[in-house]
This record gives sequence, structure tokens and C-alpha cells, in this order.
Amino acid sequence: MPSNFLSKIFKIQAIINKTLMKSKDIDNAMHLFSSITNKSNYMYTVMFKGLITNNVAEKVLDLFDEMKIEPDQFTLSVLFNACAVLNNNRAMKTGKKLLAKMPENYRNNNITSTSAIDMLMKFGDVESAERIFRLMKTKNIITYGAMVKGYVGNEMFEKALNIFEKIDIELDDVTYTIVFNCCAKLCNDRAMKIGKYVLAKMPENYRNYIITSTSAIDMLMKFGDVESAERIFRSMKTKNIITYGAMVKGYVENEIFEKALDLFEKIDTELDHVTYTIVFNCCAKLCNDRAMKIGKKLLAKMPENYRNNNYIS
Repeated sequence: MPSNFLSKIFKIQAIINKTLMKSKDIDNAMHLFSSITNKSNYMYTVMFKGLITNNVAEKVLDLFDEMKIEPDQFTLSVLFNACAVLNNNRAMKTGKKLLAKMPENYRNNNITSTSAIDMLMKFGDVESAERIFRLMKTKNIITYGAMVKGYVGNEMFEKALNIFEKIDIELDDVTYTIVFNCCAKLCNDRAMKIGKYVLAKMPENYRNYIITSTSAIDMLMKFGDVESAERIFRSMKTKNIITYGAMVKGYVENEIFEKALDLFEKIDTELDHVTYTIVFNCCAKLCNDRAMKIGKKLLAKMPENYRNNNYIS
């Protein structure tokens, strides 16, 4: 293939990537993409990723329907991701068809098989996900994480803990977060034992990960271990509104309403709709002069667009 032709292709790819990822100009990116006559799997993969990032996964399937070449393992992974995001009848049909005709050697690719597992779990097809997992010769922490997360998403919390206990490789922050969420949902003796054990052995640097630490706080509050949740909250270097929300919600769930309002009054970041809901619930439960004053003041300053949210209103 002539070098000047390759150079032109790479330039078009770069423009498409920039148009999609930075400008979010989907129509222009689609037009540029359609102008390429010899599209490679790499080009499709770049385009598909950009469309998923821009929340138009349906367009991924539109382009796939026009695809004249067989997707390679990397393109397949992104197609599975698109089907998982969409999770509708078309996505299920496309995803399962792709999986059925996927070459056998692709099943040994961790990224491709893990994407397939995630997709099937989203579809609620747990048995097929388990079958792929069992057939995989090597599994990494992302694969285990997809299985645990899939079980949690399908409310099979005991199965999630069963597979978690078989993990013999180092956990990443995502897996810690998933396991904390699972233990919070299950909230029985086994979950409390595992959750506290995992938290105790979690590396110190993961405590600075807002999502992971917030999940740990939520879990501990569900266990009724308010002191441990407060200790993690105090140790966090940075906190966002989700972290504050988890603490306020935890106090409310444990019927420590005054502490919930104490912490709420210290929040110096913009509230989200979830935090508004939690604080209104707290004020309704407490229902004293302080709660009435805070609740009415909060209602008066609530953004107009939140008033259309059924959970808040």
C-alpha cells in the first residue's frame, strides 16, 4: 500500500478521533468516516469507541451492519461493549450472534472474553457468562471483576462472594469497590466478615480513591459500624458530593439524624439531586425546629430543574 495513501488514512483517522472526542461533532465524524473507501478494523474500533464515549452506541450497531470486513478480536471487544451499554433487543440479538460466530482462538484473549462476559451479564444471561469464564485458560483481575460485578448486577450476591474468595491474584481498586458494594447489598454475617477483612488488607494508597473509599463507607454504614465509616471519611484527602452523600445517608439509615444535619451543613460543594433527596428525608424523619429550618431553606435554593425529579419532589 503506497505510503502517501497510508499517510492520508492516518490523517483522516486523527481528524475523526479529534472530531469525536474533543468537539463531540458526531455528524461530521460520521461523514468523514463514510468518505474512507478501505476501512480497517482499527478504523472501525476507533470510531466505535468514540461513539460509545459520546453516548450514541446505537450508531455503533448501524455502522457494524454496513461493515464489509470481519471484525477482529479488538473490534469485537468494542462491539460487545456497545451491546452491553445498549442492552436492548437489537443489542442482545447482535451481541449473541457475534459471540456464536466468534473464532475459537479469540476466546483466549482476555479483553475480548471479558467484554463478552460483561455483555452477557448485562443481558441477564448468567449461565452463558459462566460458561465463557470456565473456558478461559488464563484470567486476570479484570475478568474476575466482570464476573463479580455481573453477579452483583443480577442480585446473586452469594455467588459473587463465592467467586471472589477464589481470586488468587492481587486486587485492583475496581474489584475492591465491587466487593464492598456486594457486601453492602448482602449485609449478612458472611458479608460483614469478608467486607471487613478485605477493607483491613486494602493497600493504603487505595484509600485516596474516592469511589473505593466511598463504597467502603457505604458498606460500613450498612453494617451499622458508624465509627469505622467516620474514620475512613476523616482520613480521605479529597471528598466529593457522593462521599458526603454516603455519609449523610449512612447517618440517616442508622437514625443519627442530628449528625446527618451537622455534616450536611459542612458541605461546601454543589449538591446533586441524590443529596437533596437524602437531606429532605432526614429532615422529615427528625421533624424538629432545626430540621424544618434546614429543609425549607434547602427547598428554597434547590435548582429549578431538580423540581422535575420525582424522587426529590
